[in-house]
Order: sequence, then structure tokens, then C-alpha cells
Amino acid sequence: MTTTTITTTDGAALYRLLAWLSPAYPIGAYTYSHGLETAVEDGAVKDRAGLVEYIATVLRAGAGRVDGALLAAAWRAAEAEDAAALDEIAWLAAAWRGTAETALETMAQGTAFTTVTQSAWPDARFMALAARHPRALAHPVAFGAAAAWHGIPLRPALAGWLAAFAANLVSAGVRLVPLGQTDGQIATATLHPVVEAAADAAMDADLDAVGSAAPMLDLLSMRHETQYTRLFRS
Repeated sequence: MTTTTITTTDGAALYRLLAWLSPAYPIGAYTYSHGLETAVEDGAVKDRAGLVEYIATVLRAGAGRVDGALLAAAWRAAEAEDAAALDEIAWLAAAWRGTAETALETMAQGTAFTTVTQSAWPDARFMALAARHPRALAHPVAFGAAAAWHGIPLRPALAGWLAAFAANLVSAGVRLVPLGQTDGQIATATLHPVVEAAADAAMDADLDAVGSAAPMLDLLSMRHETQYTRLFRS
């Protein structure tokens, strides 16, 4: 097991990172389950161990794998002030979704993150990016670019974003299975090495070679679109 330390000495950058990852940041993450609702309905996830395995699969081989790579690429392009490369990454992220609901999940959260960040933490470069891609920035791309322009180092930004993604799915699982709050926290603790490994993989990822390998997650997401009773949007 490894640990991650934020290496920046800039307290303002750390403050921004904590604010952006807080459940209080109004991006609507709590309304998405990433197909988990259907998995619970099917009985495929029925306890803490099943929830941990589901989220680990998302991080290792599903959207977590792809989105981590996109975040890292967006951070590097923004840090290099390479607008053309950043635009290419934004377009790729908008297209790189297996289902309508996973597209909604990332684009709606990206739009919300963009809107509130422009208001609360204004930056001319971020505003220019948003203007070039109106309501069309995937969440990891918007987050990665904003992190670079606000002085947040890449590795902590990645680990934090992936941890928040995992924590949101844990929260959904606590409500859906259902599980107790302590079980939810045990699940979060258990997922720590998976989050760290996903961040490491994202640091080394090549967008030309990255892809997902979890078709069952896409099938669950597709079926969720027509699930009769739903608490979540995905």
C-alpha cells in the first residue's frame, strides 16, 4: 500500500482542491450511481464486499481508467498553455462514452463544475476554455485544466478526483444496498490502494492506448435507462 502527499506549499492551492472535492461543491454528483442501481436491483451487488468490487472495477477498467487519463492529459495541456491540445482532449472526452447515461453523468457534472468554478474561482484561461466548449466539457477535463491553472499538482489532483468519484459511489451503495455508514467508511478505506493504483496508471497513460474493458458496466448502464423504479440518474 502506498500513500500520497500533496507536495505543494501553496495553501491556496490546497484550499481549492479540498473545496472542489467536497460533497458541498454543487455539481450534482449525488444523483448518479454509474449503473450501480441496476447492479443492486439484479442482486449482483448485495453487500459491502460486492460494492467494493464494483467500484474497484470502475476504477481499474471502466470510467475511472479513462477519466483519470483524460484528467492528466488536460492538466498537462493546460499547464503547457497548449490550447489546441486541450481542445482535442475536450472533444475526445465528450465522445468517449459508452452509454447515454454515462455521457450525461460526466457532461452534466462538467458543466456544473465549470459554471460554479468560473463564478467562485475566476481565471481568464478557464473562461476561454469554457467559451470554446459551451456546456460541453467533461468533468475530468474541466477539473484537470482548472487544477493546472490554479497551481494544484497533478498527482494530488488525480488521487483526489478519483477518491471523490469512488466516495460518491460508496455513498450511492450505502443508500441502495442498503449498508450502514460504518460499512460505507470501511469500503472507502478498503478502496484506498485501488484509488492510488488508478492515479498511478493515469499518470503513465497514453490516450492513444487507453480504453475501458468492463462491458458489463456499460450493459448495466444501458439497462438503467429503462429501469422501472430509479433513485439515480445513471
